[in-house]
Amino acid sequence: MSTLEQPFRVIIVGAGVAGLTASHCLQKAGIEHVVLERRLEIAPLEGASIAIYPHGARILHQIGCLEAAKKACVPCDRWWCRRPDGKPVMNNGFFHHVKQNHGQDILLLERREFLQILYDGLPDKSRIRLGQSVKEVRQTVSGVQIELRDGSVEVGDMVLGCDGVHSLVRTAMWDHASKTTNSLVTAKEKTCERDMTVTHNTGYSFLFLTQPDRVFFFVFVRLDNPFTWPKRERYTNEDAERLAASVADHAVSPTLVFGEVWKKRYRGALISIEEGVLDHWHHGRIALAGDCAHKVRSRPLTRMLPIQLLTWLRQVTPNIALGGNSSMESVVVLCNHLRQMMGRQCGAKPSLATLNKTFAAYQRERQPRVKHIMEYSSLITSVQAWRTPFYKFVGTWVLPLQPDRAVADQLGEIISGAPKLDFVDVQEFSSGRLPWKDEGPKKGLRTDCQNKNEGWLGKKLALSGQMVSAALAFGIFVFVAQYIRLLARV
Repeated sequence: MSTLEQPFRVIIVGAGVAGLTASHCLQKAGIEHVVLERRLEIAPLEGASIAIYPHGARILHQIGCLEAAKKACVPCDRWWCRRPDGKPVMNNGFFHHVKQNHGQDILLLERREFLQILYDGLPDKSRIRLGQSVKEVRQTVSGVQIELRDGSVEVGDMVLGCDGVHSLVRTAMWDHASKTTNSLVTAKEKTCERDMTVTHNTGYSFLFLTQPDRVFFFVFVRLDNPFTWPKRERYTNEDAERLAASVADHAVSPTLVFGEVWKKRYRGALISIEEGVLDHWHHGRIALAGDCAHKVRSRPLTRMLPIQLLTWLRQVTPNIALGGNSSMESVVVLCNHLRQMMGRQCGAKPSLATLNKTFAAYQRERQPRVKHIMEYSSLITSVQAWRTPFYKFVGTWVLPLQPDRAVADQLGEIISGAPKLDFVDVQEFSSGRLPWKDEGPKKGLRTDCQNKNEGWLGKKLALSGQMVSAALAFGIFVFVAQYIRLLARV
């Protein structure tokens, strides 16, 4: 058969957020592909919530899913920060400032509902094949072969791994790398030894994300000994019950304890979660995107076990989560590079060298941004987790005294720098006071360099003038208080 009769074909493993987004993008790019998903349904009763920031919404607008996502939720209102006893220390208009900055609300959906929206919006759903469990990934001189557990074989030119943190495709890539290139992927990279927590107390934390008819709720509990690849701990319902009982009497607000929430849960599970950014996102004919390349949550202090549950309450404690958005970003960037590559090929299939050049360009564009997001999350987590007395002071004294829009403006640096599909129009997508960096500055607005110093969340080791001033003010206050006490004794 001729080259034209056998077009370049991408085999995507995993029909989660990254995999379904990839199918949308490749269909718009006119690139042949198939998506293999081991589960029997597209939106299983698993997972909790997903937050879509304005830059994720811009991608949804390009693939035709934004309006459906908006109809499935309502905008969040306030950002509350509370002490371990449930008393508030901050009531912030974060969500409103984000919309002013970028013209879009932060969307909060149940993960499986979001997956269904992505699937329903696909122009051609026949590309998605459910119940297709991958047994082996083989790379040949001319392409790739995916052997499924039913004995069938899918043949293509490259594999895109979108199969999550416990990725079979990533393992296959590592195996191929070890056979063909000595010491390319090290043991340190495979184990991803990073700490993980978002906490407001010693050893555990609570997180609430709400909608009118439900609450997405998380408990993060510190592990004494973190697990690293390839070990994967599995837990039972009894394990979840025991852990829930251990924090049942702990306050989540002035009028609510965790035990009350747990009794009204819709569902819950105890799971282990990885986090990290790989040094190598591709090898041979395999490329990775989404959680199997970068697991972006709040940067850890220790490896965590979250209890995920859905309850039918109306209590809120929002938190910054950019994982789903980052997965969509990576898929978009890779598809941009694949489309550019195919345009240069003039109908011919790309060689292995050409593929690797394209994959390398994809990683060079994405990796620095993902690492920057990780560092940003690390700083936020250090404050929320009271990592040191200084960070506790910042979280309880400095952060509440910052200008109301400071965090939203600092986060605007990340949002406005996000990529989009470079071959799909975005003219009808609404915008706000901060320009998208790939669309140029707006007349009359300050530059990003002028805006980025408004908040205290700069680089990890940087201190803003406001933080220093607040620290000095607090020091003077403590000194005066101690002096008055001494005078009283005299």
